[in-house]
Amino acid sequence: MTVTLHHRVTGEGEPLILLHGLFGSLENLGGVAQRLQDRWQIHALDQRNHGRSPHTDEMNYAAMAEDVMAYLDEQGLDRVALLGHSMGGKVAMQAALAHPERVSRVIVADIAPVDYKPRHDAILEGMLAMDFNRIGSRREADEALKSHVEEEAVRQFLLKNLERVPASESGEGAVFRWRLNLPVISACYGNLARAPSATGPYEGPVLFIKGADSAYIQAKHEDSIRRLFPDAMLKVIEGTGHWLHAEKADTFATLCRRFLDKQTGEHQSEAH
Repeated sequence: MTVTLHHRVTGEGEPLILLHGLFGSLENLGGVAQRLQDRWQIHALDQRNHGRSPHTDEMNYAAMAEDVMAYLDEQGLDRVALLGHSMGGKVAMQAALAHPERVSRVIVADIAPVDYKPRHDAILEGMLAMDFNRIGSRREADEALKSHVEEEAVRQFLLKNLERVPASESGEGAVFRWRLNLPVISACYGNLARAPSATGPYEGPVLFIKGADSAYIQAKHEDSIRRLFPDAMLKVIEGTGHWLHAEKADTFATLCRRFLDKQTGEHQSEAH
């Protein structure tokens, strides 16, 4: 069953759907949206159990791709381009594989269509262990996460999911809570580590963008990429890792723009 996704629409032009990664929200791709909205109508989505979108007990790529399709129907969008980072990249791939007629092209940021070993156990453990009855500030929440998550940048990213409990609900209880549906994300984590499913390839153009210092896309993944996405190309951004869209925002946006504009030009030429 689909959920109605919280979203933000900016810019004008052909529609481009932005899909964030695990523990994220539509805010994470805000820099990409700002750099592309002069040419594209940007639809930034909060995925289920994230951001301000509804919470649900089901979480897998088939269901999340159907959420995107339901959003297209709701907005009256027939065919769109998709751009997804990490988990969002897998959702974009799943949507293209399941509904190729609705997807004109895809940009996948630093993820491959393969199964991954668990990488977020410490993060999930730390977030689930947070005792909000003892947390009165964001600084205290940061301190509580330190024993599980050493990297300050990662902690600050995760803490963007903190929200204040409304006074009408809190009473004498906690001041903060997690905005995302952490219990379900944890329970369904195995689904999120898996590859997208497919009955056949997506024949449209796909751009994979890899951070040179990231291990999420490797040479051994090429066969899986080519099997599912025969018209795929790979670009590598030097000097960055998994957060390539934030750390090298201008370079990332330039690669996206070149790909999207090239495909648009070719499509218009074919139409004439």
